[in-house]
Amino acid sequence: MKILIVENEVYLAQSISAKLLEAGYSCEIVTNIKDALKNEKYDAVLLSTNISGQNFYPVIEKHKNSIVILLISYISSDTILNPIKAGASDYIQKPFMIEELLRKLHHLRLHKTLIAENKMLNDYMSNLFLNKSPKESINKKITMPLIVISPLQTYADALVFEYAKEFKEQFNFISLSSEGALDKIAKNDPSILIYAVNLQEVKSNEKSKIFNVTEHKRVIFSSTNPNEETPYETIRINSSDNFFEKINILTIDDYVRSVLMHFQDKLPDTELAKKLGMSRKSLWEKRRRYDIRKK
Repeated sequence: MKILIVENEVYLAQSISAKLLEAGYSCEIVTNIKDALKNEKYDAVLLSTNISGQNFYPVIEKHKNSIVILLISYISSDTILNPIKAGASDYIQKPFMIEELLRKLHHLRLHKTLIAENKMLNDYMSNLFLNKSPKESINKKITMPLIVISPLQTYADALVFEYAKEFKEQFNFISLSSEGALDKIAKNDPSILIYAVNLQEVKSNEKSKIFNVTEHKRVIFSSTNPNEETPYETIRINSSDNFFEKINILTIDDYVRSVLMHFQDKLPDTELAKKLGMSRKSLWEKRRRYDIRKK
């Protein structure tokens, strides 16, 4: 992590730099605002607010995409409130313990990373569920546990994510086909919603155990089995509304081509031909037709 220290008290700046270097950080020291505005990128900037006669706001603007921690001598609107409104990340009051500065750097770096990851995931989810949101919706007053029966898992996911987004609801995702799913449900924080998928893959006797554990919990189940037995309130997503127009179905040729490209170096031709329901000769002909060369 590359850090710029903007501080006119040279001894203090050198002391901070030495301790940050010991902690594994890379540091550069400047004593005036002009040098802090050069065209270099830093992960974090430690900015003193008491460099007399110099306006430090251009530094905040210049490094707005970095972590900016204000080094202040006293608390006031000019040293904290206004700079943070301008884009500074946090502040620390002199004198301070280096451990406190390290804690802030770690916390702010993690916070920045999580914000970036959250944006990426939200963008991905928005694209994933584009044109897949069903007409049905989950009302805030609906009784839980709730079971969503959908022809496609994606439709159920879109419904639940839309509910979570609209009502700012946090939830834990649990696949019922994974090991220890029942234990995870039992230990879940009661204040946090559970979204449990793959109900259709659970055996009847195991379903009874799951339903007993979740009887009074905030759980949304999803199943792709249209004949699912539902002891709880149920939402059925309509499958007749242009169902086949909304999913991508490969042609037989595209499917065979895809299988050949992904598995021909992992499986022998005899086994691959058997899985595709054709002879080895037909497999060779397909490979030649698609111009796929086996490594």
